[in-house]
Amino acid sequence: MGGSSQAGCRVTGDGLLLEGEVVSEGGGFVSCRSPVYKPPLDLSDFRGLRLSLNGQGRSFKFAVACRDGVLGLTELIPGGLRWVSTVPTQTNGTTVVEIPFDQLKPVVRASPIKLPLRFDSSCITRLQLLHSRFGDDGEANPGYRSGSIQLLIRSIEAF
Repeated sequence: MGGSSQAGCRVTGDGLLLEGEVVSEGGGFVSCRSPVYKPPLDLSDFRGLRLSLNGQGRSFKFAVACRDGVLGLTELIPGGLRWVSTVPTQTNGTTVVEIPFDQLKPVVRASPIKLPLRFDSSCITRLQLLHSRFGDDGEANPGYRSGSIQLLIRSIEAF
């Protein structure tokens, strides 16, 4: 978690629940991420991922890590190269959003990468959802707020 923020994930009957406290000073993010997939997921037969979430009206970043095609440098970069998309949620109820692979943007931490990189859906190594002060463009996240947080991840599926 970022700075003084604290959160944890646990499995419930409805899905994976991230709950905790977001503190803006000294970091300002919480996240829930998968273990590293070994072998990597090959989703090359699909166009993207569909998320079903209850997120209290907050905006999240969905981040995907891939086995590196950039000369193996991804794992040498602190935080690594991630492919991200902003996921706004409804205040009440479940939000379902489809994220096409071709709309994911490359970033390192909260900084967009301006290199001509291409996402490779055949070697996905990790999935992550973050609530952060920064959006996928590196600018302030308008759907960010500190305080108590609950994010219910009902499902993530390929489409």
